[in-house]
Amino acid sequence: MTVLDFEKPIRELERKIDELKELASGEGVDFDEEIRKLERKARRLQVEIFSDLSPWQIVQLARHAERPYVLDYVQFLFTDFAELHGDRRFAEDPALIGGFARFDGEPVLVLGHQKGRNTKENLLRNFGMPRPEGYRKATRLARLAARFGRPVLTFIDTSGAYPGIGSEERGQAQAIAECLETMAGLPVPVIATVIGEGGSGGALAIGVGNRILMLQYAYYSVISPEGCSSILFREPTRAPRAAEALKLTAGDLRGFGVVDEVVLESPGGAHRDPARTAENLGRALRQHLAQLRALSPDELVEDRYRRFRGMGVFEQVE
Repeated sequence: MTVLDFEKPIRELERKIDELKELASGEGVDFDEEIRKLERKARRLQVEIFSDLSPWQIVQLARHAERPYVLDYVQFLFTDFAELHGDRRFAEDPALIGGFARFDGEPVLVLGHQKGRNTKENLLRNFGMPRPEGYRKATRLARLAARFGRPVLTFIDTSGAYPGIGSEERGQAQAIAECLETMAGLPVPVIATVIGEGGSGGALAIGVGNRILMLQYAYYSVISPEGCSSILFREPTRAPRAAEALKLTAGDLRGFGVVDEVVLESPGGAHRDPARTAENLGRALRQHLAQLRALSPDELVEDRYRRFRGMGVFEQVE
């Protein structure tokens, strides 16, 4: 398992616990009391460390290599998932997956950014950074969901849309704009969840929902901390300071009214117990979906419009 710097004290204790358990099973010696003491100490240390994480540490957690991705949540929360491919114009984009599935027996559309676990997978998925065809695929599937009256559940996890020359030649900005426009006018319930990284327009493209949820250790921002640091400070190494200034954590955004609910992760982060995190997320999705089902198609569009028009604060000076 990848271990972040601030996780190392916890991992050291867990390694000692594993060694004692192995020794006890091999030598037949009773270390139960010592093991219980170390487990209590590890839990206390975990609570202490994770109750005071900096924004930069949260960004690192959001990028953790073992963090569950959208296809992991599909396995935990959905049944009968049928992935659909292609934008019907240029190509298939594996960085953004989409398909119909059943959530508690109800047909829904699932859309989400997908990263890879290793170099080969990341090259295939383009590190979770969609090209224009990915967003055009999302637009096509969202319209299909609207035609059949299927709720749309999106899962955001990208550092941003891919900015390569090919993407610009094929209309990256227009593809994102069309996706935004389509999602804003969908006559079905739309719930967006930030499960990891939420970077720039690449994340917002599938984030126009009636409800926006965010996992406890995810981040959502107009730009990555490294990008912000390069622009403002002319030095990418000052990303920790930029992360603090951007106010990109779930707690910050819940306070600003950008996020409707912060979904708790398993202790130590979603990568420690993906099933428990998925259970918490599933509970939140059920609650919000039940509320949105009571609204008519016109009310859903109006609710989404009011939600985004209500963001932000300004003062009018005479």
